[in-house]
Amino acid sequence: MNSFNFRNEELSERERRNLLILESLRRHGPLSRPEISQDIGLNVVTVSNYIDEQIKRNLVFEKELDVSEGGRRPVLLDLNASAGYAIGVGLNLLNVVGVLMDLKGNILTKTSLERPGAHVKEIVDCILQVIREILRRAKEQAPDIKGIGVGIAGLVNKKDSSVYWPERVGNNYVYASVNLPLKNLLEKEFGLPVIIENDATSACFGEQWMGLEPEVKNIIYMYSGVGCGIMLNGEVYTGLDGYAGELSIHNYKETNTFHCGLGNPCFLRRWEIDLGIREDFIKKQKRKPAEMSLKEIFNLAKNNDSIACEVLDLAAQRLGIKVAFLVNLLNPEVVVIGGGLEEAGEAFLNRIRDTVKDWAFRETTQNLNITYSKLRENSVACGAASLVVRGVFASI
Repeated sequence: MNSFNFRNEELSERERRNLLILESLRRHGPLSRPEISQDIGLNVVTVSNYIDEQIKRNLVFEKELDVSEGGRRPVLLDLNASAGYAIGVGLNLLNVVGVLMDLKGNILTKTSLERPGAHVKEIVDCILQVIREILRRAKEQAPDIKGIGVGIAGLVNKKDSSVYWPERVGNNYVYASVNLPLKNLLEKEFGLPVIIENDATSACFGEQWMGLEPEVKNIIYMYSGVGCGIMLNGEVYTGLDGYAGELSIHNYKETNTFHCGLGNPCFLRRWEIDLGIREDFIKKQKRKPAEMSLKEIFNLAKNNDSIACEVLDLAAQRLGIKVAFLVNLLNPEVVVIGGGLEEAGEAFLNRIRDTVKDWAFRETTQNLNITYSKLRENSVACGAASLVVRGVFASI
């Protein structure tokens, strides 16, 4: 069973070139050898040598001849999308999504389950159930499935794929090692290579690979206000050990001394994954927690319920201030709001935009685009599957 090498800083020169050529064909194909050469900045002879090997591996095929401007007509090349497939599973605020994707990023089948409780065993059981369902539907493609990607919450160590999961104990969160070795468990059960990545990082990569224009290189993906995915200069940034992107500092022994003027949703403290929307709404409605879901609150706001609109407006301002801090720090081209928050509606997004303009430096917002995820609830799953595809491209 092969493992995938998908982070750019770890790629050999050969892996980088394979990735550049196949990614050019994935985004822009069919192309001629000279067009690929121009797109990626490698000379035609080098491109041809790599293409010949990719044709032998059935990853690339030759198509009809291109129109010539004089002389011999150049042969067009394209990526063989059905040469392999990837499974991606992603956790969102509202559900767990699984997809089967071909090498061009087309989704062939999709399944989703309502997100279970916060306990890690429930989450792992749900992931297993989603993968089994994808495989049940994909009997025809099964022999060519190259691997499984999983985007999961928590701190994911990029060296050994261990996951530190935030468990709530009383009123506090503690990070504890996942009881089940997820990567080994999945590889043993399904006999396929597995990539484990943080949910926000997976989503950020998916948006860049599948949702945004290829020239966009600096991206922040806001997975609620708890974590974010970061791409800098076209590279996924995960830090030294894989833990970058956590948007809070936490010391359960010092919670009483750590506060700010706005109270519990201090911008450096750990927030609830839903930005505290549900808790705020329940307090204002004086209802029991089990009687209102996040999705129901979103729907109420879309129908102009005054309390739902008020709660979402405040949450958008809080999130906007946190985004403004990151915009000043990293100066991205695009901030993507996702993880389930894209269901909150346009008023929520507009309030985030206005708040960022109010709080960030004018210079850092002049060319900034703040948008909802284009992949929406598929972003984490598609990003995780895309990491597998990228690994396939590089490992030829």
